[in-house]
Amino acid sequence: MDIKELSSILQEKGVVGAGGAGFPTYAKLSEKAETIILNCAECEPLLRLHQQLLKKYAKEIVDTFHLIGETVGAKEIIIGIKKHYKDTIKALNDVLGAYPNVRLGLLDEVYPAGDEVVLIYEVTGKVVRPGGLPIESGVAVFNVETVYNAYRALSGQGPVTEKYVSVVAEVEQPITVKVPLGTTLDEVVAMAGGVTTKNPVYFVGGPMMGNIGVGSQPVTKTTNAILVLPEDHYLVERKRSNSSIDLKRAAASCCNCSMCTDLCPRNRLGHPIEPHLFMRAATFKDVQDPNIFLNTYFCCSCGLCELYSCFQGLSPRTLMTEYKGQLKANGVPMPQVTPKPVGPEREYRKVPMKRLMARLDLVKYNKDAPLDEKEQGVKAVKILLSQHIGAPAKAIVKVGDKVKKGQLIAEPGKGLSVGIHATISGTVGTVDDRFITIQG
Repeated sequence: MDIKELSSILQEKGVVGAGGAGFPTYAKLSEKAETIILNCAECEPLLRLHQQLLKKYAKEIVDTFHLIGETVGAKEIIIGIKKHYKDTIKALNDVLGAYPNVRLGLLDEVYPAGDEVVLIYEVTGKVVRPGGLPIESGVAVFNVETVYNAYRALSGQGPVTEKYVSVVAEVEQPITVKVPLGTTLDEVVAMAGGVTTKNPVYFVGGPMMGNIGVGSQPVTKTTNAILVLPEDHYLVERKRSNSSIDLKRAAASCCNCSMCTDLCPRNRLGHPIEPHLFMRAATFKDVQDPNIFLNTYFCCSCGLCELYSCFQGLSPRTLMTEYKGQLKANGVPMPQVTPKPVGPEREYRKVPMKRLMARLDLVKYNKDAPLDEKEQGVKAVKILLSQHIGAPAKAIVKVGDKVKKGQLIAEPGKGLSVGIHATISGTVGTVDDRFITIQG
Protein backbone atom coordinates (compact mmCIF):
# COMPACT_ATOMS: atom_id res chain seq x y z
CA MET A 1 0.00 0.00 0.00
CA ASP A 2 1.34 3.46 -0.88
CA ILE A 3 0.87 6.70 1.04
CA LYS A 4 -1.74 8.04 -1.37
CA GLU A 5 -3.97 4.97 -1.00
CA LEU A 6 -3.62 4.87 2.79
CA SER A 7 -4.30 8.61 3.05
CA SER A 8 -7.43 8.27 0.95
CA ILE A 9 -8.82 5.49 3.14
CA LEU A 10 -8.11 7.33 6.40
CA GLN A 11 -9.64 10.56 5.12
CA GLU A 12 -12.74 8.86 3.77
CA LYS A 13 -13.25 6.85 6.97
CA GLY A 14 -12.93 9.96 9.15
CA VAL A 15 -9.83 8.94 11.14
CA VAL A 16 -8.42 11.82 13.21
CA GLY A 17 -6.36 12.14 16.36
CA ALA A 18 -8.59 10.55 19.02
CA GLY A 19 -7.58 12.98 21.74
CA GLY A 20 -5.92 16.38 21.66
CA ALA A 21 -7.06 18.61 18.84
CA GLY A 22 -8.18 15.96 16.35
CA PHE A 23 -5.57 16.47 13.62
CA PRO A 24 -6.62 14.46 10.51
CA THR A 25 -4.43 11.35 10.53
CA TYR A 26 -4.01 11.15 6.76
CA ALA A 27 -2.20 14.50 6.82
CA LYS A 28 0.47 13.08 9.15
CA LEU A 29 1.55 10.48 6.61
CA SER A 30 4.82 11.63 5.08
CA GLU A 31 7.98 10.14 3.63
CA LYS A 32 9.82 12.61 5.86
CA ALA A 33 8.79 10.51 8.87
CA GLU A 34 11.97 8.61 9.72
CA THR A 35 10.47 7.71 13.09
CA ILE A 36 6.88 7.03 14.04
CA ILE A 37 5.77 6.85 17.67
CA LEU A 38 2.65 5.27 19.15
CA ASN A 39 1.63 7.38 22.15
CA CYS A 40 0.46 5.23 25.06
CA ALA A 41 1.56 7.64 27.77
CA GLU A 42 -1.99 8.41 28.97
CA CYS A 43 -1.00 12.01 29.68
CA GLU A 44 -3.78 13.08 32.06
CA PRO A 45 -4.35 11.74 35.59
CA LEU A 46 -7.12 9.10 36.00
CA LEU A 47 -7.29 8.21 32.27
CA ARG A 48 -6.85 4.57 31.26
CA LEU A 49 -8.46 3.97 27.89
CA HIS A 50 -5.28 3.82 25.80
CA GLN A 51 -3.59 1.22 27.96
CA GLN A 52 -6.85 -0.75 28.10
CA LEU A 53 -7.31 -0.64 24.33
CA LEU A 54 -3.69 -1.53 23.58
CA LYS A 55 -3.78 -4.45 26.01
CA LYS A 56 -6.93 -5.92 24.42
CA TYR A 57 -6.03 -5.26 20.79
CA ALA A 58 -2.24 -5.47 20.92
CA LYS A 59 -1.82 -7.52 17.75
CA GLU A 60 -4.29 -5.51 15.69
CA ILE A 61 -2.85 -2.16 16.75
CA VAL A 62 0.81 -3.16 16.41
CA ASP A 63 0.17 -4.74 13.01
CA THR A 64 -1.56 -1.58 11.77
CA PHE A 65 1.13 0.67 13.20
CA HIS A 66 3.78 -1.47 11.53
CA LEU A 67 1.90 -1.10 8.24
CA ILE A 68 1.87 2.68 8.65
CA GLY A 69 5.61 2.59 9.30
CA GLU A 70 6.25 0.51 6.19
CA THR A 71 4.02 2.77 4.10
CA VAL A 72 5.87 5.98 5.01
CA GLY A 73 9.26 4.23 4.97
CA ALA A 74 10.03 4.85 8.65
CA LYS A 75 13.38 3.53 9.86
CA GLU A 76 12.25 3.40 13.47
CA ILE A 77 8.89 2.35 14.95
CA ILE A 78 8.49 3.05 18.66
CA ILE A 79 5.69 2.42 21.15
CA GLY A 80 5.96 5.02 23.92
CA ILE A 81 4.46 3.48 27.05
CA LYS A 82 4.77 4.05 30.79
CA LYS A 83 6.78 1.43 32.67
CA HIS A 84 4.05 0.69 35.16
CA TYR A 85 1.54 -0.38 32.48
CA LYS A 86 2.81 -3.91 33.10
CA ASP A 87 -0.21 -5.84 31.78
CA THR A 88 -0.20 -3.87 28.55
CA ILE A 89 3.56 -4.28 28.16
CA LYS A 90 3.15 -8.04 28.60
CA ALA A 91 0.47 -8.09 25.90
CA LEU A 92 2.81 -6.17 23.60
CA ASN A 93 5.79 -8.43 24.29
CA ASP A 94 3.64 -11.42 23.35
CA VAL A 95 3.26 -10.04 19.79
CA LEU A 96 6.39 -7.96 19.18
CA GLY A 97 8.45 -10.99 18.16
CA ALA A 98 6.82 -10.79 14.73
CA TYR A 99 7.90 -7.16 14.32
CA PRO A 100 11.68 -6.90 14.88
CA ASN A 101 11.80 -3.22 13.87
CA VAL A 102 9.22 -2.20 16.51
CA ARG A 103 10.54 -1.37 19.97
CA LEU A 104 9.17 -0.12 23.26
CA GLY A 105 10.11 3.32 24.57
CA LEU A 106 9.56 3.03 28.32
CA LEU A 107 8.47 6.17 30.16
CA ASP A 108 8.42 7.29 33.78
CA GLU A 109 5.09 7.94 35.52
CA VAL A 110 5.35 11.73 35.26
CA TYR A 111 3.23 14.54 33.85
CA PRO A 112 3.02 15.47 30.97
CA ALA A 113 4.69 12.37 29.50
CA GLY A 114 2.01 12.26 26.78
CA ASP A 115 2.77 15.73 25.43
CA GLU A 116 4.15 14.83 22.02
CA VAL A 117 7.15 17.17 22.27
CA VAL A 118 8.08 15.63 25.64
CA LEU A 119 7.38 12.11 24.37
CA ILE A 120 9.59 12.60 21.31
CA TYR A 121 12.50 13.72 23.47
CA GLU A 122 12.06 10.86 25.94
CA VAL A 123 12.13 8.08 23.33
CA THR A 124 14.39 9.58 20.63
CA GLY A 125 16.43 12.36 22.27
CA LYS A 126 15.25 14.81 19.59
CA VAL A 127 14.04 18.32 20.50
CA VAL A 128 11.24 19.66 18.34
CA ARG A 129 11.78 23.29 17.35
CA PRO A 130 9.72 25.74 19.45
CA GLY A 131 6.46 26.23 17.58
CA GLY A 132 7.48 23.59 15.05
CA LEU A 133 5.81 20.36 13.99
CA PRO A 134 7.28 16.95 14.85
CA ILE A 135 7.66 16.13 11.17
CA GLU A 136 10.35 18.84 10.94
CA SER A 137 12.40 16.53 13.16
CA GLY A 138 11.49 13.51 11.05
CA VAL A 139 8.91 12.26 13.55
CA ALA A 140 5.17 11.53 13.44
CA VAL A 141 3.15 10.69 16.57
CA PHE A 142 -0.14 8.76 16.67
CA ASN A 143 -2.19 7.83 19.72
CA VAL A 144 -3.48 4.34 20.44
CA GLU A 145 -7.17 4.84 19.66
CA THR A 146 -6.30 6.62 16.42
CA VAL A 147 -4.34 3.58 15.21
CA TYR A 148 -7.13 1.28 16.39
CA ASN A 149 -9.56 3.32 14.26
CA ALA A 150 -7.12 3.00 11.35
CA TYR A 151 -7.12 -0.78 11.88
CA ARG A 152 -10.91 -0.86 11.70
CA ALA A 153 -10.90 1.28 8.56
CA LEU A 154 -8.28 -0.85 6.82
CA SER A 155 -9.83 -4.19 7.83
CA GLY A 156 -13.22 -3.25 6.43
CA GLN A 157 -14.93 -2.94 9.82
CA GLY A 158 -16.11 0.55 9.08
CA PRO A 159 -15.47 4.27 9.54
CA VAL A 160 -15.16 6.16 12.83
CA THR A 161 -18.64 6.11 14.35
CA GLU A 162 -17.85 5.48 18.02
CA LYS A 163 -15.62 6.83 20.78
CA TYR A 164 -14.10 5.26 23.87
CA VAL A 165 -14.72 7.47 26.90
CA SER A 166 -13.58 6.99 30.52
CA VAL A 167 -16.19 8.11 33.07
CA VAL A 168 -14.57 8.57 36.48
CA ALA A 169 -14.59 10.35 39.86
CA GLU A 170 -18.03 11.00 41.43
CA VAL A 171 -19.90 8.12 39.74
CA GLU A 172 -21.25 4.84 41.07
CA GLN A 173 -19.13 2.62 38.82
CA PRO A 174 -16.10 4.19 37.07
CA ILE A 175 -16.01 2.72 33.60
CA THR A 176 -14.61 3.09 30.08
CA VAL A 177 -17.40 2.77 27.53
CA LYS A 178 -17.74 2.76 23.75
CA VAL A 179 -20.48 5.13 22.63
CA PRO A 180 -21.79 6.47 19.31
CA LEU A 181 -20.41 9.89 18.40
CA GLY A 182 -23.06 12.48 19.19
CA THR A 183 -24.21 10.82 22.42
CA THR A 184 -24.82 13.40 25.16
CA LEU A 185 -22.53 13.63 28.18
CA ASP A 186 -25.53 12.99 30.43
CA GLU A 187 -26.19 9.68 28.69
CA VAL A 188 -22.55 8.63 28.97
CA VAL A 189 -22.41 9.45 32.68
CA ALA A 190 -25.59 7.41 33.22
CA MET A 191 -23.70 4.39 31.86
CA ALA A 192 -21.46 4.66 34.92
CA GLY A 193 -24.42 4.14 37.23
CA GLY A 194 -25.13 7.82 37.78
CA VAL A 195 -23.49 10.50 39.89
CA THR A 196 -22.66 10.41 43.61
CA THR A 197 -22.56 14.13 44.37
CA LYS A 198 -24.99 17.03 44.41
CA ASN A 199 -24.70 19.63 41.64
CA PRO A 200 -22.15 17.61 39.62
CA VAL A 201 -19.79 19.34 37.22
CA TYR A 202 -18.54 17.55 34.10
CA PHE A 203 -14.87 18.06 33.44
CA VAL A 204 -14.35 16.93 29.84
CA GLY A 205 -10.96 15.75 28.58
CA GLY A 206 -8.91 15.47 31.74
CA PRO A 207 -8.23 17.34 34.98
CA MET A 208 -5.23 19.31 33.73
CA MET A 209 -6.19 20.39 30.22
CA GLY A 210 -9.90 19.66 30.12
CA ASN A 211 -12.81 22.07 30.19
CA ILE A 212 -16.16 22.21 31.94
CA GLY A 213 -18.91 20.77 29.78
CA VAL A 214 -22.70 20.60 29.96
CA GLY A 215 -24.89 17.52 30.01
CA SER A 216 -26.42 18.15 26.59
CA GLN A 217 -23.00 18.45 24.96
CA PRO A 218 -22.29 15.69 22.39
CA VAL A 219 -19.35 13.28 22.46
CA THR A 220 -16.89 14.00 19.63
CA LYS A 221 -13.92 12.18 18.14
CA THR A 222 -11.64 13.82 20.72
CA THR A 223 -13.68 13.22 23.90
CA ASN A 224 -11.40 10.98 25.98
CA ALA A 225 -12.92 11.31 29.44
CA ILE A 226 -15.61 12.79 31.63
CA LEU A 227 -14.64 13.56 35.22
CA VAL A 228 -17.68 14.09 37.37
CA LEU A 229 -16.64 16.47 40.16
CA PRO A 230 -18.36 18.24 43.06
CA GLU A 231 -19.19 21.88 42.39
CA ASP A 232 -16.80 23.00 45.13
CA HIS A 233 -13.84 20.91 43.92
CA TYR A 234 -10.51 22.72 43.62
CA LEU A 235 -10.30 22.09 39.85
CA VAL A 236 -13.80 23.44 39.21
CA GLU A 237 -13.13 26.59 41.21
CA ARG A 238 -9.87 27.18 39.35
CA LYS A 239 -11.46 26.65 35.95
CA ARG A 240 -14.25 29.11 36.78
CA SER A 241 -11.87 31.85 37.92
CA ASN A 242 -12.03 35.29 36.32
CA SER A 243 -8.91 36.25 34.35
CA SER A 244 -9.13 39.94 35.29
CA ILE A 245 -9.21 38.96 38.95
CA ASP A 246 -6.38 36.48 38.32
CA LEU A 247 -4.27 39.33 36.96
CA LYS A 248 -4.99 41.51 40.00
CA ARG A 249 -4.12 38.62 42.33
CA ALA A 250 -0.86 38.10 40.49
CA ALA A 251 0.00 41.80 40.77
CA ALA A 252 -0.64 41.63 44.51
CA SER A 253 1.09 38.39 45.40
CA CYS A 254 3.41 36.99 42.70
CA CYS A 255 6.88 36.96 44.26
CA ASN A 256 8.57 35.92 41.00
CA CYS A 257 10.04 32.84 42.64
CA SER A 258 10.41 31.23 39.16
CA MET A 259 9.02 27.86 40.30
CA CYS A 260 6.55 27.93 37.39
CA THR A 261 9.44 28.26 34.94
CA ASP A 262 11.67 25.76 36.72
CA LEU A 263 9.05 23.01 36.37
CA CYS A 264 7.77 24.00 32.90
CA PRO A 265 8.24 20.94 30.66
CA ARG A 266 8.74 23.00 27.51
CA ASN A 267 11.22 25.32 29.21
CA ARG A 268 13.16 22.24 30.37
CA LEU A 269 13.48 21.29 26.69
CA GLY A 270 15.04 24.64 25.87
CA HIS A 271 11.92 26.42 24.61
CA PRO A 272 11.84 30.16 25.48
CA ILE A 273 8.71 30.07 27.60
CA GLU A 274 9.26 31.68 31.01
CA PRO A 275 6.01 32.05 32.94
CA HIS A 276 7.56 33.94 35.87
CA LEU A 277 8.87 36.67 33.57
CA PHE A 278 5.49 36.86 31.85
CA MET A 279 3.72 37.25 35.20
CA ARG A 280 6.00 40.11 36.18
CA ALA A 281 5.72 41.88 32.82
CA ALA A 282 1.95 41.40 32.52
CA THR A 283 1.08 42.54 36.03
CA PHE A 284 3.24 45.68 35.78
CA LYS A 285 2.41 46.29 32.09
CA ASP A 286 6.12 46.24 31.36
CA VAL A 287 6.57 45.96 27.57
CA GLN A 288 10.28 46.79 27.43
CA ASP A 289 10.96 43.21 26.32
CA PRO A 290 8.17 42.21 23.88
CA ASN A 291 9.66 38.72 23.52
CA ILE A 292 8.30 37.85 26.95
CA PHE A 293 4.78 38.23 25.51
CA LEU A 294 5.59 36.75 22.09
CA ASN A 295 7.00 33.64 23.75
CA THR A 296 3.57 32.79 25.13
CA TYR A 297 3.11 31.16 21.71
CA PHE A 298 5.30 28.32 23.00
CA CYS A 299 3.14 27.45 26.01
CA CYS A 300 1.60 23.98 25.57
CA SER A 301 -1.12 24.74 28.18
CA CYS A 302 -0.27 21.66 30.24
CA GLY A 303 -1.32 23.57 33.36
CA LEU A 304 1.55 22.56 35.64
CA CYS A 305 2.47 26.17 36.37
CA GLU A 306 -0.90 27.06 37.88
CA LEU A 307 -2.16 23.71 39.19
CA TYR A 308 1.06 22.37 40.69
CA SER A 309 4.06 24.70 40.70
CA CYS A 310 2.65 27.94 42.10
CA PHE A 311 2.27 27.73 45.88
CA GLN A 312 0.14 30.92 45.83
CA GLY A 313 -2.47 29.47 43.49
CA LEU A 314 -1.89 32.00 40.70
CA SER A 315 -2.81 31.39 37.05
CA PRO A 316 0.12 31.75 34.61
CA ARG A 317 -1.34 29.25 32.10
CA THR A 318 -4.73 30.96 31.98
CA LEU A 319 -3.26 34.42 31.55
CA MET A 320 -0.72 33.31 28.93
CA THR A 321 -3.48 31.56 26.97
CA GLU A 322 -5.45 34.81 26.94
CA TYR A 323 -2.45 36.82 25.76
CA LYS A 324 -1.64 34.22 23.11
CA GLY A 325 -5.20 34.44 21.83
CA GLN A 326 -4.94 38.23 21.57
CA LEU A 327 -1.69 37.94 19.63
CA LYS A 328 -3.28 35.56 17.14
CA ALA A 329 -6.41 37.70 16.82
CA ASN A 330 -4.26 40.71 15.93
CA GLY A 331 -2.19 38.82 13.37
CA VAL A 332 1.05 38.92 15.34
CA PRO A 333 3.29 36.15 13.94
CA MET A 334 4.96 33.51 16.05
CA PRO A 335 8.68 34.27 16.49
CA GLN A 336 11.27 31.93 14.99
CA VAL A 337 13.65 30.75 17.69
CA THR A 338 16.20 28.02 18.28
CA PRO A 339 15.91 25.96 21.46
CA LYS A 340 18.64 26.09 24.07
CA PRO A 341 20.48 22.87 24.97
CA VAL A 342 18.65 20.57 27.38
CA GLY A 343 20.26 20.82 30.80
CA PRO A 344 20.95 17.90 33.19
CA GLU A 345 18.61 19.48 35.76
CA ARG A 346 15.62 18.41 33.65
CA GLU A 347 15.77 14.90 35.09
CA TYR A 348 15.22 16.27 38.59
CA ARG A 349 12.35 18.58 37.68
CA LYS A 350 9.84 16.05 36.41
CA VAL A 351 6.50 15.99 38.21
CA PRO A 352 5.47 12.53 39.54
CA MET A 353 1.88 11.65 38.72
CA LYS A 354 1.18 10.53 42.30
CA ARG A 355 2.20 13.90 43.71
CA LEU A 356 0.20 15.71 41.05
CA MET A 357 -2.95 13.75 41.87
CA ALA A 358 -2.45 14.46 45.57
CA ARG A 359 -2.10 18.18 44.84
CA LEU A 360 -5.30 18.12 42.76
CA ASP A 361 -7.29 16.16 45.36
CA LEU A 362 -7.81 13.27 42.93
CA VAL A 363 -6.23 10.35 44.79
CA LYS A 364 -9.59 9.12 46.10
CA TYR A 365 -10.81 8.86 42.49
CA ASN A 366 -7.87 6.76 41.30
CA LYS A 367 -9.87 3.57 40.80
CA ASP A 368 -10.20 1.00 38.05
CA ALA A 369 -12.49 2.00 35.20
CA PRO A 370 -12.88 -1.33 33.36
CA LEU A 371 -13.40 -1.39 29.61
CA ASP A 372 -16.98 -2.21 28.59
CA GLU A 373 -17.51 -2.55 24.84
CA LYS A 374 -21.12 -3.65 24.77
CA GLU A 375 -23.31 -1.74 22.35
CA GLN A 376 -25.10 1.17 23.99
CA GLY A 377 -28.74 1.78 23.12
CA VAL A 378 -28.65 5.44 22.14
CA LYS A 379 -31.89 6.72 20.62
CA ALA A 380 -30.68 10.00 19.12
CA VAL A 381 -27.35 11.68 18.31
CA LYS A 382 -26.11 15.15 17.47
CA ILE A 383 -23.08 14.78 15.20
CA LEU A 384 -20.83 17.82 14.85
CA LEU A 385 -19.40 18.50 11.38
CA SER A 386 -16.20 19.92 12.84
CA GLN A 387 -14.61 17.37 15.16
CA HIS A 388 -11.12 17.91 13.81
CA ILE A 389 -8.57 20.57 12.93
CA GLY A 390 -9.26 21.97 9.48
CA ALA A 391 -12.35 22.63 7.38
CA PRO A 392 -15.70 21.26 8.63
CA ALA A 393 -17.22 18.41 6.66
CA LYS A 394 -20.11 19.31 4.33
CA ALA A 395 -23.48 17.64 4.81
CA ILE A 396 -24.69 15.47 1.91
CA VAL A 397 -27.99 14.39 3.52
CA LYS A 398 -31.22 16.29 4.07
CA VAL A 399 -33.95 16.32 6.71
CA GLY A 400 -36.08 13.19 6.55
CA ASP A 401 -33.45 10.95 4.91
CA LYS A 402 -33.14 7.42 6.21
CA VAL A 403 -29.52 6.57 7.02
CA LYS A 404 -27.67 3.50 8.23
CA LYS A 405 -24.85 3.39 10.76
CA GLY A 406 -21.55 3.92 8.95
CA GLN A 407 -23.11 5.74 5.99
CA LEU A 408 -21.29 8.90 4.84
CA ILE A 409 -23.45 11.87 5.81
CA ALA A 410 -20.91 14.68 5.31
CA GLU A 411 -18.06 14.69 2.84
CA PRO A 412 -14.64 16.23 3.54
CA GLY A 413 -14.54 20.00 3.12
CA LYS A 414 -11.98 21.75 0.96
CA GLY A 415 -8.45 21.57 2.26
CA LEU A 416 -7.65 19.72 5.47
CA SER A 417 -10.80 17.76 6.36
CA VAL A 418 -12.32 14.30 6.79
CA GLY A 419 -15.65 12.63 6.23
CA ILE A 420 -18.36 12.28 8.89
CA HIS A 421 -20.58 9.21 9.14
CA ALA A 422 -23.90 8.25 10.67
CA THR A 423 -23.25 6.82 14.13
CA ILE A 424 -26.67 5.15 14.49
CA SER A 425 -29.30 4.06 11.98
CA GLY A 426 -32.37 6.26 11.79
CA THR A 427 -33.94 9.39 10.31
CA VAL A 428 -32.12 12.68 9.80
CA GLY A 429 -33.80 15.34 11.92
CA THR A 430 -31.70 18.48 11.56
CA VAL A 431 -29.08 19.55 9.03
CA ASP A 432 -27.11 22.80 9.13
CA ASP A 433 -23.50 23.89 8.67
CA ARG A 434 -22.61 22.89 12.25
CA PHE A 435 -24.24 19.55 12.96
CA ILE A 436 -26.59 16.79 11.87
CA THR A 437 -29.05 15.07 14.19
CA ILE A 438 -30.31 11.51 13.72
CA GLN A 439 -33.29 9.98 15.48
CA GLY A 440 -32.92 6.24 15.92
